[in-house]
Amino acid sequence: MTLPAESRTPKSAVPDKPIELDLLLYALPYPIFVLAETNRIVFANAAAEAFLSSSVAVLKRQTLDELLAFGCPLLQLLDQVRRSGATVNEYGVEMHSPKFLIPKLVDVHAGPFPERAGHVLLMVQQRNMAQMIERQFTHRAAARTVSGMAAVLAHEIKNPLSGIRGAAQLLEPALSDDDRALAQLICAETDRIRNLVDRMEVFGDERPLAKEPVNIHDVLNHVRRLAETGFARGIRFVEDYDPSLPFVPGNRDKLVQAFLNLVKNAAEAAGDSADHGRIVLTTKFRPGVRLSVPGSNSRVSLPLLIQVEDNGNGVAEHLRPHLFDPFVTTKHNGTGLGLALVAKIIGDHGGIIEYDSEPRRTVFRVLLPMQEKKRGEQDPGE
Repeated sequence: MTLPAESRTPKSAVPDKPIELDLLLYALPYPIFVLAETNRIVFANAAAEAFLSSSVAVLKRQTLDELLAFGCPLLQLLDQVRRSGATVNEYGVEMHSPKFLIPKLVDVHAGPFPERAGHVLLMVQQRNMAQMIERQFTHRAAARTVSGMAAVLAHEIKNPLSGIRGAAQLLEPALSDDDRALAQLICAETDRIRNLVDRMEVFGDERPLAKEPVNIHDVLNHVRRLAETGFARGIRFVEDYDPSLPFVPGNRDKLVQAFLNLVKNAAEAAGDSADHGRIVLTTKFRPGVRLSVPGSNSRVSLPLLIQVEDNGNGVAEHLRPHLFDPFVTTKHNGTGLGLALVAKIIGDHGGIIEYDSEPRRTVFRVLLPMQEKKRGEQDPGE
């Protein structure tokens, strides 16, 4: 007996209705874009909307170049895909955009669209915050290296320097005018080396900070007043503060030192600007920022954001990977210890520091913890 055709085919073998490609891409949890030849966005899924905080309708009216900062390496990868016609996978790419408070570290997968010439399918996968601050531990490791060097230098260099300076002073009265100038030069140079070693000794101080609740606005106002009466005279300051910001558990003098360094660098950059020099000081409260610190099961909350922005020429490209390393500087008389010291101070306060730089806009962002309230205690920011 022959069964009807529909009876011979198992029910499970009946093919489902084909799933359309755009519906499949829309359901994926990773941001996915389809880009036309000019990087115009022709498709973006729900994860891409959340990633760039914009609706599909808005994104389709823009190109990716308009959404990302100038010189973002992601744009170069897209050009590479179009030139080679092959898929490109790149890991640990920094995405800079005006839509991001801090740069996002992503893994990128991009490939050509065979059916449409010049079109590229782009998928980005954001790394977690712990991976994003991996460089912070590198900065701290560099600071520890300097601290070990400083301990040696303090003993092996400062003591002989005192002997050299003393000998030059003893010889000076018996010398001719020309030779006396050389003796004074010896004293001046030994003083300069001693001051450099003194600055390096700060890195060797591993004692825990004596912390107390600190109003970060008091710190910034003090730094601004110092700057306006000295190195930043003539530069316009703009303050955008959150008045309800909670206190920071920290050392006020150390925080003043850190932000004074940042403002001094900003003033020097803004002073070279073709436009009028401007420094913007910003504070914000962001309760969603919690970090999973490697090697620990605890999660650290860093809700306090402090920004120092200038309209200078930006950080040179070749310096960006090493900006917080010791002895990295472009200043003629600089020692390159300023930003390394800032990174150490912020790290000692349990925070992190990052930056974003492009011509006419460089922003240093500091994330710090807030002072925890005791039971029944009023929030200091209230």
